[in-house]
Amino acid sequence: MPFIDAKVSVKLTDAQKEELKCELGKAITVMNKSETYLMVGILDGYDLFMGGKKLEKGAFISVQVLGEVNRDLSSKMTAEICRIVNEKLGVPGNCVYVNYMGYRDWGFNGGNF
Repeated sequence: MPFIDAKVSVKLTDAQKEELKCELGKAITVMNKSETYLMVGILDGYDLFMGGKKLEKGAFISVQVLGEVNRDLSSKMTAEICRIVNEKLGVPGNCVYVNYMGYRDWGFNGGNF
């Protein structure tokens, strides 16, 4: 039950959003999660500031999963996310923040897991 929420400062075309969604779908397997139930949210043209300055190209990516977050796997996922947003959107890794949250309770289709 992963959810990846991507907020990026650059404006994206529908094709870029689709490509980003597909790449994140592949990357989630690094955390031993499946794309089958992956939900991805993409908010582009989002104002991001770092060090008091507006970022022309920046990203904040939140990865939420059912269960505990494994530190080693999340570190590998961060590397993948930074690679993806750099290759696909031109966002340098030093302008990317990624956070992880694990949840004990997760609802879907009228019930909780």
